Amino acid sequence: MQESIVQQGVDLMLFGMGTVFVFLTILVIATVIMSGLVGRFFPEAEKPAAPVAVAPGQVDARTRAIIKAAIDKHRAG
Repeated sequence: MQESIVQQGVDLMLFGMGTVFVFLTILVIATVIMSGLVGRFFPEAEKPAAPVAVAPGQVDARTRAIIKAAIDKHRAG
């Protein structure tokens, strides 16, 4: 009697582990296929050229005025 219960437990364990293994294998295959399809039909857009950088320490007049107004407003309360 004991051997049949142990055998049933082992069978159930192997069936469950096999089911999980098959499911995860199918999931990985589906993910790889979907990734390939998305990469083929929806390619990543090209990145725009980097804007011209302003030398450190140089700020245009408009930005300087905005910063000054914000500091004045903060100090006023």
